[in-house]
Amino acid sequence: MTATTIPVLAISDLRPDEISAAIAIWEEAGLLRPWNDPRADAALALRSADSTILVGRDDDRIIATCMVGHDGHRGWVYYLAVTPAFRRRGVATRMMRAAEQWCNARGIPKLQLMVRSENAEVARFYAALGYATSDVAVLAKWLNPKSD
Repeated sequence: MTATTIPVLAISDLRPDEISAAIAIWEEAGLLRPWNDPRADAALALRSADSTILVGRDDDRIIATCMVGHDGHRGWVYYLAVTPAFRRRGVATRMMRAAEQWCNARGIPKLQLMVRSENAEVARFYAALGYATSDVAVLAKWLNPKSD
């Protein structure tokens, strides 16, 4: 496949035996943070009826991921990532459309996501897909503080 070829993208749910492959993509994309356990995040998403991890495959190789879930009112997206060799070819857009369809199929009217303030390029990507900054503050509290 050449750099300009659009991949054949089959989108399906991640299988539990593929969690390591998804984590490798997240690491490569710079999404991992020391305070989040990606294996626990993936396992939780896969065991809940209200979430999943969508994967995009080119042939049988996982080239993209998108964790999507909902709380009954709003949908949320996490871990959208595409392997470097397949970036800028519409794969991330197709993954986001799949996440939107996943929420629509469950009657969820709104999809949200968080973008770190230093990641202007990613914010522009989402803006191009029709996502807008909300006038809200995200507050957080660790329920089980991590020890050093």
